[in-house]
Amino acid sequence: MKNPNKHLQLRPKDPKKTLIRLFGYFRFNKLLFFGGIFCIILSSIAEIAANGLLSPIIDSLVTDHNKRRFITYLITMGILVIIISIGQYLGSLFMAKLAQSTVHKIREDIFTHMEKLPISFFDQHSHGELMSTYTNDVDMLNQSLEQSVSQVTISFITVVGTFSMMILLSPILTVIVVLMMIVMFLSIKYVGQKSARYFRKQQAALADMNGYIEEMMSGQKVVKVFNYETRAINDFRERNDELRKASTHASTYGVMLMPIMGNLSYVLYALVAMIGAILVMKERLSVGNIAAFLQYTRTISRPITQVSNQLNTLFAALAGAERIFNILDEEVEVDQGDVRLVMEGDEYFWKVPKNKEEFNLIPLKGYITFENVDFGYLQGQKVLKNINLYAKPGQKIAFVGSTGAGKTTITNLINRFYEINDGRILYDGVDIRRINKFDLRSTMSIVLQDVHLFEGTIAENIRYGRLNATEEEVIEAAKLANAHYFIKNLPDGYDTMLTIDGDNLSQGERQLLSIARAAVANPTILILDEATSSVDTRTEKLIAEGMDKLMEGRTTFVIAHRLSTVRDSDAIMVLEHGEIIERGNHDDLMKQKGRYYALNAGTIELE
Repeated sequence: MKNPNKHLQLRPKDPKKTLIRLFGYFRFNKLLFFGGIFCIILSSIAEIAANGLLSPIIDSLVTDHNKRRFITYLITMGILVIIISIGQYLGSLFMAKLAQSTVHKIREDIFTHMEKLPISFFDQHSHGELMSTYTNDVDMLNQSLEQSVSQVTISFITVVGTFSMMILLSPILTVIVVLMMIVMFLSIKYVGQKSARYFRKQQAALADMNGYIEEMMSGQKVVKVFNYETRAINDFRERNDELRKASTHASTYGVMLMPIMGNLSYVLYALVAMIGAILVMKERLSVGNIAAFLQYTRTISRPITQVSNQLNTLFAALAGAERIFNILDEEVEVDQGDVRLVMEGDEYFWKVPKNKEEFNLIPLKGYITFENVDFGYLQGQKVLKNINLYAKPGQKIAFVGSTGAGKTTITNLINRFYEINDGRILYDGVDIRRINKFDLRSTMSIVLQDVHLFEGTIAENIRYGRLNATEEEVIEAAKLANAHYFIKNLPDGYDTMLTIDGDNLSQGERQLLSIARAAVANPTILILDEATSSVDTRTEKLIAEGMDKLMEGRTTFVIAHRLSTVRDSDAIMVLEHGEIIERGNHDDLMKQKGRYYALNAGTIELE
């Protein structure tokens, strides 16, 4: 069950660890990182030196009246300005490239890791929530890496270097600067803590709202048919209001730092100017000294002000990085299967190890056995209880029952989307927990009621069932599924481009393509989530014929939504509350006059 408010409950556990882990990505671009840092340090030192030259430049004119020395200092300052410009340009360029490369690697890691996560992860997280990580969090991280890393480095070098020069020029004035800096840091600490808390809330509320919008947009037909518009708008307003409140507080504290720091820096400048003037009059400082010190005062407050102004971005980026790493820390789908599928001659076999050197070859046939299987999605809550069934190759096994009875859950256990709690599931006599998941699923195909097609050509979508399928095999699969006729009449035939989910095709055409996709895989086990309930009679007949051809010679499991489509099944399992309460073919179950009989008679509705 997805929790739309899950992100609202997240709080950073270890910001320091998050930063260290984030900076660990710089190891993939060491040259950019060290090159950028070197240029930034060089430009910062050059700027400190340039400010320091103000003192001898002014004194050489005012006190010494030495024009030659003045020109020498002026040329030196010109060289330093050039170094500053080149260093800042190259430093910013390297850091921008570093940020893009780092974010590129992080995106790649997220997607690669997400593809390895179990189905249970996607059951617990909405699509909008995950998309928010890919867009909002990653973009905020990119913005912060581009600006903040270089800014923090510049600030550190500038503050250390400037303090050193200040002490050399005037220890008394330096004490005044230090005292004012303490006031500034206390202000930053107070406002920063408030800002960080609300920026985390803002990012969480944004993810929540994105998830809700994605859910509503994808379900617009349901929204409208049930007149849910007003309720949807009200729910959206609540989420939007939460985002507004969090964003307002975050922005309030975020923008507060700049004027506070700016005004405090003006006060500091004024104090230094007044006390410095007194020291000049007492001849304890020269005019050049006080001019340089004032410049250093402005210089030292500027990086602190800039960093404080970057704090809102830093906090938002930190919150985003934590959520990214939370996904990367999710446990991937575990596969310890030692039984592999191998081909000997023209047949496939299960290669079952007996020990390190010996193994048995068991022919791939399609026998499926459930032995006393128990399963629950949550600990202590059983969805399936003591399930026993047996399916032979070529048999059609149907599952009938109310919503939530466990029909889909059984098929999810066959392909190991979830692992059973107790009992055994055997595939050709081999426990499926021993079978490698890739090999297990390569012998299966699923045709779902809700068809998902990908952006690309029709041929590419059919070939999704088996990526190395030839053009002839794709066409044969389409013919088997009764899809060839409508495909060849399209303007571009098999090269027709589909939009996401195949919205430029009818529902029946999408379903025929899904059957073709299953057919091209040439599966041993076929799982059908009945898909003819919302199409016209002619298309329903085409789909039914395609499914019948596809089921020939294969072990087939059918999730029944309409009883009329399962009467020819070899065995029908009637489930209720996770238990098989009746089993047999249509005639046997009708003679029993139990629940299946009541469902057929219409006295009980099949949900």
